[in-house]
Order: sequence, then C-alpha cells, then structure tokens
Amino acid sequence: MAILKPTHKRYHILVLIFGTVVINYLDRANISVAMSDISESFNFNSVQMGWVFAGFAWTYALLQIPGGMLADRVRSRILYAIMMLFWSVATLFQSFANSLLVFIGLRASIGMFEAPSYPTNNAIVTRWFPVNERASAIAMYTSGQFVGLAVLTPVLVAIQTWLGWRGLFLVSGGVGVVWAVVWYLFYRDPLDHPKVNEAELNYIRRGGGILVRAEKKERASFTKADFKKAFGYRKLWGIYMGQYCIGTMLAFFLTWFVPYLVKYRDLDFMQSGFLAAIPYLSAFLGIIFSGFASDFLLRKGYSAELARKAPILLGMLLSVTIIGANYAHSTTFIIVFMALAFFGNGLASIAWIFVSALAPKHLIGLVGGVFNFMGGVSGIVTPIVIGVLVKDGNFAPALFMVGAIALLGFFSYLFVVGKVERVDGAD
Repeated sequence: MAILKPTHKRYHILVLIFGTVVINYLDRANISVAMSDISESFNFNSVQMGWVFAGFAWTYALLQIPGGMLADRVRSRILYAIMMLFWSVATLFQSFANSLLVFIGLRASIGMFEAPSYPTNNAIVTRWFPVNERASAIAMYTSGQFVGLAVLTPVLVAIQTWLGWRGLFLVSGGVGVVWAVVWYLFYRDPLDHPKVNEAELNYIRRGGGILVRAEKKERASFTKADFKKAFGYRKLWGIYMGQYCIGTMLAFFLTWFVPYLVKYRDLDFMQSGFLAAIPYLSAFLGIIFSGFASDFLLRKGYSAELARKAPILLGMLLSVTIIGANYAHSTTFIIVFMALAFFGNGLASIAWIFVSALAPKHLIGLVGGVFNFMGGVSGIVTPIVIGVLVKDGNFAPALFMVGAIALLGFFSYLFVVGKVERVDGAD
C-alpha cells in the first residue's frame, strides 16, 4: 500500500504571511518617504517630525500585550483580515491630513490596528511549522519587511514624485484593503484547512508544532499566574531587552533614514530612494541567511544556544558599525556602513524564535505581545530622541546612540537569556 505523502500547505500559508508583512511595513515606512514633502508643506521642524514618526509606535507598543492575548484567542483568519482592513483605511485617510495632530492621530490609528500582527504571525508559524523548520519560516516572513522596503522604497519615491504625498497614501492604503480580502479567502489554521492532509498534520505534530482548534482557543482565559509567567523569568526579560535593542535600529531605518540621506547628507530625493534600497536588501539577505543557518546548525546536532544565539550575537555586533557612517565623507561609504549595520539587524531579526522556544505553550501570543511591546517602545523613543539630538543639524550623536543600544542588545542575549529552554518550570 502506497504511503501518503505530506502536503505542503504550510508553505502556502507562509506566502500569505509574507504578503501581510510586506504591506504591514509598507504602511509603516511610507511616512518616511513622504515626510520631507509633508514637513515642507506644513513647516514641521525635526522635533515635530519625530513626534509624527513616533505616533504609530505609541499605540503599537501599548497594545502589544492585548494584541498578543487576541492572537491566543481569536481565529487568525478573522483577526488579521479585520485589523488589516482598518489599518489600510487609516493609511488612506492620511492623504486628507492637514495638521500635526491629525497626522499623529492617524499614525496612532495604524499602530493600534497593526498591534496584534507580529504576535499573530508567530502564533501561526508555531501552529504550522515543526521546530526544525521554524527559524527558517520566521526568517522568510520577517524578510518581508526588508525585501518589501528594498523593492518598494524606490517605487514609493516614484509614486510620490508622480502623484504627490497624498497620492502615495491613497495607493499604499488601497493595496492593503485588497490584501485583507485575499487573506480572509485563503487562510485557515492547520486543523481547519480543507486541503492539508493527515500526513502533513502528523509531520507538524511530531516536529513540535502546536496544533489547536480555533474554537478551543477562543474559550481560553488568562489568569494572574499566566501574567506572572510572562513577566517573571530572567530569560524572558533577556529577550525583551534584546528586542528593544533590535527595534531601535529598525526604528531608525523606518523613520529617519531617508530624511537623513536627503536633509543631512544632501542627496537628491530620487537618488535617495534607490540608495535606501541597498541597506534594506542587505537586511533581507541577513535574515534569510540567519534563519536557514540556524535551522541547519540545529539539524546537525549543535546546541540551541549556538544555533539560535550565534546569528543574533553576530548581528548585534555588526549593527554597531552604523557609527562608522559618522566618519564617512562619500556617499558610497555612507551606504556601505548603513548596509553592513542593517545586514546585522537582519541577522538578529530571527529573535522571534526565542518566543516559540521559551514561552509556555499556551502563552505564545501573550509572551509574543510583551516581546513586541518592547520593540514597540523603541519605536516610540527612537524617533523622538533622534529628533531632539539632530535639531541643531548634527546627526552624529543619533548614530552613536543607535550603535550603543545595539551593543547593549549583544550583552543582553549573551549574558541574560541563558539556556534555551521553555519556561514552564523553574528558571
């Protein structure tokens, strides 16, 4: 009797997550492309620009824990479709903004509706992928944020050149509305998917995938003990602090990078769009290499400490090289240092693997929410602090700050996280 071969529907699901991440970051980063024209139109100074950049991160960070709880309770098919629809509509409305407060409010709305996205991504991958494929899967969907920015930044610049900054928001918001419909039509959890066969389900289950039915998740309730587990372990605080440090570098590239090239390095706006794609592409290569290398080392029998930590530690060290841009006098070397630093940030961006590896099985979403909350806090602090640091026209202190925080992340993963094991017992 022929043995039934496993289907590969988990890879189709990964394509869907990748698409949502691309759109997620498209709607985060379009403000960076538009801000030079917006600040000129409304006479915003660097401090005011910093507040607009941070508007997204306030609600995004504050709602990470509730967002993680939603990811544990609400079916991903429904949750993602709703939140994508609403953040895309908020993006569309930015085209009608006419004041500082309106911009901040709309950016905050986008942050609110995007808040559950990464805890949901991580929960989906934890359900659909066995442990020995999980870092690769996380790398693939996380790469969407970088490849999307690499490919789409020149496109966004071109759209703004042709249609203005208001047209930019209309186009990017419209794309998200369409993708929300696509997600709802095609996504299902493993046990609810009509085309996944029992062989693939068994493969996922044997490999450590956490197969649950959405209906059972929705009836689950959180207790004080659950929150104590999310906040009560040293190793979890190690990854929380590390995520803040990784998020600082990402926040710079999502907000101040293009203005840095245009305003502080005097590059042509169209030229800056193409040059900005180089560090984004470097980060994409970093995350892809990191994920596949980590899973390869694990399959070869190396310890989780080496397989999971080594790419992150190397990445955080490479991120410190952003400081070198302060001493570069040519455009080529500026971009080289930026690309090297963002490549390092890409290497470190598989950090979500530690949520799957360390969190109690029933609290993947909650711990993911706390984890991403810390990254969100960096998204609040970084744009505002940079706006203050550069108000006198000198960007060097800002890059020193970003590099120093990357070094702090290196020490957090090296000394605080400890042994890679699930924290459902004593630390």
